[in-house]
Amino acid sequence: MLLPPEEVIPHRPPFLFLSEVTELVVNEYATGYWNIGDEPFFEGHFPGRPTLPGVIMVESLAQLGAYLVLQAPRYEGKLPLFGGIGKVRFRRQIVPGERLDLHVEAVKLSALSGKAKGVASVGGEKACEAELMFVMVAA
Repeated sequence: MLLPPEEVIPHRPPFLFLSEVTELVVNEYATGYWNIGDEPFFEGHFPGRPTLPGVIMVESLAQLGAYLVLQAPRYEGKLPLFGGIGKVRFRRQIVPGERLDLHVEAVKLSALSGKAKGVASVGGEKACEAELMFVMVAA
């Protein structure tokens, strides 16, 4: 049984964009999802046509990536912070009530930093893909 995100990553509502982690292979990959509700930001993004902001979609991938790296004993007492985002592509609009399926694979992990690739999808249809870079700091 995998731990709930709140027991692994420091994010909390209203800035927690990861509902559950469903699969994890430490130092390799993690799979999970975010059940998107009627989030407050939808009121202004956009009135009459609520759309999940792309930066929040990338953040949900990063939160799954943080979960992945924080499960490795070598990162105990550390906190991964964004070091960069690359090759981001948005492929589909996301609306309230959808489930955003997330998958993050580690590309390179070192004691001080790392790189991962993430894909977010809805119903098997790719919504976003990105490269995520992070640096480790003391928690």
